[in-house]
Amino acid sequence: MTKTYNLEERTYEFARNCRFLIAKLPKTIQNIEDGKQLVRSSGSVAANYIEANEKLGDKDFVFRVKIARKEAKESKLWLRLLETQNPKLKEFINPLYNEADELRKILSAILNKS
Repeated sequence: MTKTYNLEERTYEFARNCRFLIAKLPKTIQNIEDGKQLVRSSGSVAANYIEANEKLGDKDFVFRVKIARKEAKESKLWLRLLETQNPKLKEFINPLYNEADELRKILSAILNKS
């Protein structure tokens, strides 16, 4: 997976790749429910970062970046749960988990500079 340095594009790619992962999962109750949550949280990272860039002011920017960071942390939870249920898919899940953590760190750095 190559790194994208445009953060709007990178958050989009994260959400898209989470959806590709979900398509590979066996259709169990756990995978369906955790997959739905991952779809929401990964998409929310991207959506809130885009909204932050269309800010109405500095407070709005900080608020949206905080939400995006929170959703990145939440995505890590769903990915961990999915890995527990699907250890054979670890090679697909681990890079997404690492990307969620990197996005969280980047968003934290943005907040520290704001």
